[in-house]
Amino acid sequence: MRQFIAFAGFLTLALSAQASDLDAGRQKATSCAGCHGVAGISNNPAWPNLAGQKEQYLQIQLLAFRDGLRSNPIMNGMAKTLTDADIDNLAAYFASLKRE
Repeated sequence: MRQFIAFAGFLTLALSAQASDLDAGRQKATSCAGCHGVAGISNNPAWPNLAGQKEQYLQIQLLAFRDGLRSNPIMNGMAKTLTDADIDNLAAYFASLKRE
């Protein structure tokens, strides 16, 4: 677990060095809306709200799903094709949204 946390922290710092593009994140987030809601607020208690989550937390989770460090068949498939820039943009976009 400590290795994962250290690895995730390193990757988060690397991603944070990139400038995020909120519009690109919003466009990419259309594929997230089915489960996590159009505005990042899920209608199903089984799926988490993404709106207002901390950007670094979202980056770490998306990296973990993409790289197979966290296992969920749906999320692993969704995150598999995300680039580092996609992850940075998605995290910035969802972090910018207000929770209801």
